[in-house]
Amino acid sequence: MIITGDDSEYITFVKARLRDQFLMTDLGPLRYFLWIEVSSTSDGFYISQEKYIQDLLSRAALGDERTVETPMELNVKLQPTDGDPLSDPMRYHHLVGSLVYLVVIRPNISYPVHILSQFVSAPSTVHYSHLLRVLRYLHGTITHRLFFPRSSSLQLQCYSDATWASDPSDRRSLSTYCVFLGGSLIAWKTKKQTAVFRSSVEAELRDMALLTAEVTWLRWLLADFGSL
Repeated sequence: MIITGDDSEYITFVKARLRDQFLMTDLGPLRYFLWIEVSSTSDGFYISQEKYIQDLLSRAALGDERTVETPMELNVKLQPTDGDPLSDPMRYHHLVGSLVYLVVIRPNISYPVHILSQFVSAPSTVHYSHLLRVLRYLHGTITHRLFFPRSSSLQLQCYSDATWASDPSDRRSLSTYCVFLGGSLIAWKTKKQTAVFRSSVEAELRDMALLTAEVTWLRWLLADFGSL
């Protein structure tokens, strides 16, 4: 159980009451939870998954120390028919599934992981080569972390973008967005749009509608917390 708040006396009281009812151990301040590493400084909190990435790279057995500067090449459009079918698709399934969990705190790989996850039913040698590129990118950026400052405004700032007919197999577009609360990145997503649109304007409007729904929910949540 994780107890949060800034009233140390009340936190101590809650933990004491819980110990009266349940067998539990106080592990102290949060440092490691579900492969997520948390470090606290006087300026704020850092969240990373360095140990998780190290374990993932060990299981992937890349065979060398090469790194790349970007997780995916520019303007790549993968198709189900690219390359030859993998003789052992389970390896691809396992690595992509591990990357999906890593997206929880690594928004910079959200786009390539979204693309690669579309081919888990029948991965090919080409898809696997792009998967290895993502792993090499992680190898070179293993120390990257998310930072949440202690002192920050409660103003929501949002950014969004959309492709148009970027998937060559079904001509559907992709929506992407990220939301900041002050200086903290709190939400992000890459999602294929549900319909085929006739122009980039339609795709962008659909993207803005998706982001508006997310921001509306966040405003309600902040209002429940008494922050708005």
